[in-house]
Amino acid sequence: MIQAIPKLVTFDEFIAWYPEHSECRYELHDGAIVTMPKPTGQHSRVAGFLALKLGMEIERLQLPYFIPKECVLKMPNESGYEPDVIVLDENAIANEPRWERESVITKGSSVRLVIEVVSTNWSDDYALKVEEYEALSIPEYWIADYRGLGGKRYIGTPKKPTFSVYQLIDGEYRVRQFRGSDRIESPAFPELDLTLDRILRLGR
Repeated sequence: MIQAIPKLVTFDEFIAWYPEHSECRYELHDGAIVTMPKPTGQHSRVAGFLALKLGMEIERLQLPYFIPKECVLKMPNESGYEPDVIVLDENAIANEPRWERESVITKGSSVRLVIEVVSTNWSDDYALKVEEYEALSIPEYWIADYRGLGGKRYIGTPKKPTFSVYQLIDGEYRVRQFRGSDRIESPAFPELDLTLDRILRLGR
């Protein structure tokens, strides 16, 4: 269950408040500090596997990208999100005023890809974050719904595990969805060899 701390704060207050070495993750939603659900073992495994696959592509192709262990995305409003996986552009980080001191990203141009692995708070991933990542002009956003938890309006009926890739085109997201043995197509990583079936086999 997601729990909100009953006091509205600014983004700067949130960053100053954020406890070091906390067992929980926190996000700021329109000024409200929200305690995020602790990821399950499978959730963590999927996020780690995706980060590993992308890291291998970055290394293989010698791309100027990196995947930080921790990172907070500052939204245009008083919100801040900590994605499950984020790929940053090494060449753009020099223009980020808060990166070195706080691991905060303020510009969508610094981001190549954001990934959210769906859990019980699926509406945040499919509605809230799609809108806000689009507003920040993040070029690519993946939603890894490996349990098929999302609403029917987002993944159809009957609900099935679905991998959604949102691409920013002319300032708006367009989504493509992949299931089963479909090869997941990524504009940022066009040679990536990955299917949802392979993700679902993790831990079996």
